[in-house]
Amino acid sequence: MAYYGISSNLVIYMTTKLHQGTVKSSNNVTNWVGTIFLTPILGAYVADAHLGRYLTFIISSAIYFLGMLVLTLSVSIPGMKPPECSTASAEDCEKASVLQLTIFFGALYILAVGTGGTKPNISTIGADQFDESDPKEKIQKISFFNWWMFSIFFGTLFANTILVYVQDNVGWGWGYGLPTLGLAISISVFLLGTPFYRHKLPMGSPFLKMARVIVASFRKARAKMPHDHTRELPSLEDERKGTFPIQSTQSLRFLDKASLKTGIIGQWNLCTTTEVEETKQMLNMLPVMCVTFVPSAMIAQINTLFVKQGTTLNARIIGNFSIPPASLSAFVTVSLLVSIVLYDRVFVKIARKFTGNPRGITLLQRMGTGLIFHILVMTVASFTERYRLKVAADHGLIHQTEVKLPLTIFVLLPQFVLMGMADAFLVVAKLEFFYDQAPESMKSLGTSYSLTSLGIGNFLSSFLLSTVSKITIKRGRGWILNNLNESRLDYYYLFFALINFVNFVLFLVVVKFYVYRDEVTHSVDVKEEESKVMGIEEDE
Repeated sequence: MAYYGISSNLVIYMTTKLHQGTVKSSNNVTNWVGTIFLTPILGAYVADAHLGRYLTFIISSAIYFLGMLVLTLSVSIPGMKPPECSTASAEDCEKASVLQLTIFFGALYILAVGTGGTKPNISTIGADQFDESDPKEKIQKISFFNWWMFSIFFGTLFANTILVYVQDNVGWGWGYGLPTLGLAISISVFLLGTPFYRHKLPMGSPFLKMARVIVASFRKARAKMPHDHTRELPSLEDERKGTFPIQSTQSLRFLDKASLKTGIIGQWNLCTTTEVEETKQMLNMLPVMCVTFVPSAMIAQINTLFVKQGTTLNARIIGNFSIPPASLSAFVTVSLLVSIVLYDRVFVKIARKFTGNPRGITLLQRMGTGLIFHILVMTVASFTERYRLKVAADHGLIHQTEVKLPLTIFVLLPQFVLMGMADAFLVVAKLEFFYDQAPESMKSLGTSYSLTSLGIGNFLSSFLLSTVSKITIKRGRGWILNNLNESRLDYYYLFFALINFVNFVLFLVVVKFYVYRDEVTHSVDVKEEESKVMGIEEDE
């Protein structure tokens, strides 16, 4: 609720209160969101290597709250923002001072540092509460990420409806103050559960471990590998931490040389087979992460251009009550919530009968379905925008910015609903995939892969928006201008649909060569018991 309470309407605040143009405000939003989802790499490193997930989350939550508090003050105190301006064009209004911008953006980026430690660790802490060796808990864990995302987007629904309405109609101080209060309450609730949590110990720096494997393999590049590999047995340290050795696999065989004994010892010359396999697992996931950059850039459109489209349309519902444009994001949330419930309670049970997979379909198949939805989203958005421009032309409103088009804001509904369905497949599967496929000692880092793809996607969105805007303006007809009625967003959305199609083809190539990691457990009876539990659940 706190994060989406800020991000959902941020582009509106920047244009109406800070008096920034469409491209600049959109890029500022996507750059900030990009940073929000890149800092989790650092948070994951600190958790896995030094402080552990719980302590990292607590410290980061305090930083998060500080950022929210300063941000609330910056939008509440009159001297912290430029004076009100009634001129239609933001370019003609008084700009925010350097001090005002420093405080506002400083607060945003303090918040970003805080989320760096909360986002990769809180979902991981949740998943850690399930015992992999218990068949019943293992089956429950499969549904965990579905209901985890359901909970997140339930908070998002409140942000996109109530908070956005408060921001637009009551005031930005209240609109940011309420999620700040909500964050304080949620942190308190989390602390109350401390005695009941299962805590995982930090297991050393994942980056150092991976670097050692890569360096050691290059140092022994000319050495020959034996045909048979000695099986690694669990040590007392493994048993203390609840981890188990991983045996050698066929992927990235060059890295196996890091575990080859050549007489030279030292941590940068010799690694265990488990360390090698953990490095392989993290490297194997990189191509999958790369093909999620483009759909992450699509998600960035919801809180920027999609919302800006809504500001040009008739938002009145009943009498004088109008729906805030940013509240359209609520339809993404509602669509996602409904889709998750149907997926978990209906689709998975039906699919299990045909595939025998506890998840119904594989995580990559679920992600692929989400990518297809993304192509459809941008195609529908393009045709909708073309119709909006036609209405503007038919009523002579192309050069008007103050007059709303005689077209209901709900014409944008299909693209928001489809985006929610896409997220139900792609976003949930992506989070679960990177957690599930990461080795036990690098779970937080694995979760950060999912968040990193969102971060890079937002920066990619900023790059594409700026580049396309500059190129098209030079050629005489800008696709993205401050006046959307003079723009050609339909071309821009069609361009995105094409990029999504190319990205989907690349995804199919990546999937063809990806090999799921073997499950490591100390119980030989888990598989058999797991099948029994699945049968009982399906009967229910």
